[in-house]
Amino acid sequence: MVADSVAHNPVCFCFRILGRVTMLSVGGSVRSGLLRFPVRGLCSVIHRKSPGLPRSALPCLHRLPVRTVSGVGGGDVPAGPGVSGWYSSLADSTPVHLCENFLVSVQQVSGLPWWLSIAVATVSVRTLITLPLAAYQLVIVSKVEALQVEISELAKRLRYEVSVRAREKGWTDKQSRFQFQKNLRRIVSQLYIRDNCHPFKASLLVWVQLPLWISLSLALRNLSLDHSALQCDLAAGGALWFPDLTSPDSTWILPVCVGLTNLLIIEVFSLQRISPTRFQKLVLNFMRGFSVLMVPIAATVPSSMALYWFTSSLVGFCHNLLLRSPVIRKILRLPTLQSDSPYRDLLSAFINKYCK
Repeated sequence: MVADSVAHNPVCFCFRILGRVTMLSVGGSVRSGLLRFPVRGLCSVIHRKSPGLPRSALPCLHRLPVRTVSGVGGGDVPAGPGVSGWYSSLADSTPVHLCENFLVSVQQVSGLPWWLSIAVATVSVRTLITLPLAAYQLVIVSKVEALQVEISELAKRLRYEVSVRAREKGWTDKQSRFQFQKNLRRIVSQLYIRDNCHPFKASLLVWVQLPLWISLSLALRNLSLDHSALQCDLAAGGALWFPDLTSPDSTWILPVCVGLTNLLIIEVFSLQRISPTRFQKLVLNFMRGFSVLMVPIAATVPSSMALYWFTSSLVGFCHNLLLRSPVIRKILRLPTLQSDSPYRDLLSAFINKYCK
């Protein structure tokens, strides 16, 4: 999941926005204010550009009646010690059952073995749902970046007008800073509205991708349970070193692949940061640690889940590279990168940082 997040979204969005949406601190940290005063000449500048299968069951660790995909009750699932009810509720929720039906439908329609069916379903979801949202996020972030120059100029004018008003009103330095920060925040908010690029819109990817990842993961775990009607099919639906998709990968190859893919995505993404802040470095190190932690976690879950995590991370990484293509950026009407060979530059930067 860390790879998902970095390739486009949960923590990636926060990490990216923190480095790019810093205009609120132009001329000082911006805090919300309660009062307003008119700033001559600025509002007109801001607005010049205005454009017009049935439910399957199946919490794996709780004693609950199991409804299998075939609809035949499978008895009770033994409860594990210390397992709270929230997990059972989540594993038996409607989104998880919808994901189960989706996975079963893909396998039945395609006729592919389960391991390949999981991969196909993952690619389909990532391409049809999260890729468009990742592109939209990139558009929003690019618009926010494009406002930096304008915000800088407006901040200079605002600082001057505040200094003039301060002399007229006899404000102290603290009052002047308060008025500057409050009005700068208001101006930036108006710019967001004008260009329809509030940074919160870029978080849409997070709110879709994270629940989807959790639902698909739990759906695969439900289908891998002993009481699932498809447990035998998944047990014989693996390949190579993971022939049984219902049991953990004893070779640890899939878990290690998950961790390495996550780390690769994080390190490649970090190369795009020119001068990361201290907080960005802290987030980056946290994500590195979580990527390593995902290895033992992936070694304890069914191979079907580990396969899904690895495929999802790999697809997310490919999508991230795809969105760096000059052709795609031109289609999305994004500012072109400084180099016409972003992949070669990325490879060179990676080699210079880690191989020399």
